[in-house]
Amino acid sequence: MGSESLPVQTKGIFHSLPTFSPDLKNLTAIVTGANGISGFHTMRVLLESPHRWTKVWAASRRPPPTEMMDLLTADQRSRVEHVACDFLSKPEEIAKQLKDKGVTADAVFFYSYAQPKPPPGAPAWSNAQELVDTNAALLRNFLGALDVARITPKRFLLQTGAKNYGVHLGPTRTPHVESDPRVTLEPNFYYPQEDALFEWCKKHSVHWNVICPAWILGATTNAAMNALHPLAVYAAVKTHKGENLTYNGDFTSWMGVGEYSSAMLTGYLSEWAVLEDKCKDHKFNASDTSPLPMNRLWPELGRWYGCKDIDGPELDESKITAVDPGNVPTPLGYGPSRKTRFKFLLTKWAEEPENQKAWQEIMKKHNLTHNPFEDIEGHFTFGDAAAIGSANLLSMNKARCFGWTGHVDTLESLHKAYSELHLIGMLPPMVAKARPLI
Repeated sequence: MGSESLPVQTKGIFHSLPTFSPDLKNLTAIVTGANGISGFHTMRVLLESPHRWTKVWAASRRPPPTEMMDLLTADQRSRVEHVACDFLSKPEEIAKQLKDKGVTADAVFFYSYAQPKPPPGAPAWSNAQELVDTNAALLRNFLGALDVARITPKRFLLQTGAKNYGVHLGPTRTPHVESDPRVTLEPNFYYPQEDALFEWCKKHSVHWNVICPAWILGATTNAAMNALHPLAVYAAVKTHKGENLTYNGDFTSWMGVGEYSSAMLTGYLSEWAVLEDKCKDHKFNASDTSPLPMNRLWPELGRWYGCKDIDGPELDESKITAVDPGNVPTPLGYGPSRKTRFKFLLTKWAEEPENQKAWQEIMKKHNLTHNPFEDIEGHFTFGDAAAIGSANLLSMNKARCFGWTGHVDTLESLHKAYSELHLIGMLPPMVAKARPLI
């Protein structure tokens, strides 16, 4: 019996979530990359249902940090067991760890990801071939380890992302649809990962899912890919210094409507996908279905952190810097390339000693343990990309047609993420509650 014939449910700020037959029980899962933003939140989703998921194996080099695990209940923590695996090692070495722990899996959720740093000053993701070499190897080695360990799940889910649609390479056709063709302007590690998964699943008669989120929201101590985390750092420092919260982009990026993917909601969608028979061998986008432009996010960001005033986009063209990549091919296949336009960059703002000093004072005042200014490129680059880059627009038509109904208000979800980032020592507390966009 599929979830469509059952009532939907609400869990806190997450609405219209599926329910499942009680006959689905005593399942086990492997979640790789469980200390990352997506893996950790999918693990949280599975652990909410002890009748359905009796054991979750968290496979990663390091276990999820204590601060993150403290977000779980004692019962939830009791059903997680860490398996120390380096997926860049040989399949035989990974398999030994799996066998020594007695790992079993009805489903595998693969979130492992490595972000090799690009050359200094180069844009994020510019080292495309290195990303392919590293991340394709992660999945191939793990699949080989499953063979050696003789673990054959019923379903294997791989999470990729919006770069699947070439959003980082220039103007794209929106909204992005799962059937869109691959963008081959440069190497993209998602494609060899998909090909490796499809080949392995065909060989072993295993069904697959691929999930594509946009900018991901959630709380983890590894915040490099949590693109809206540096915006909260920026707002907190601005408040601490008694300054206005100044937007760093132009009018176009201020007005551009984008979508976000809450890691928890994507976890619910991922569980739904692997449990629904009709979803087997399908790719699904994952979005909150809560469009949010900067002109609505920025005022709320300021209100949450108590900034005295908000400065919107720079309207004086003489004060805008435009970086033109030149006459390069675009994912559309026609039209001009995309210029990056900004008043200033957060990466440059973060280099200023007075801002670093202000954050040190905030850390001391609120007993924080994380200093993003220690790796400016690794953290603030993605903040710039989220604040002034192109807006992601993912079509959820396919998931809707298959029966998915889940929804969360992105402002409420981001507020929850910031609240949990405070609990794990990453951000100071907010001074205002969330107001959903209704």
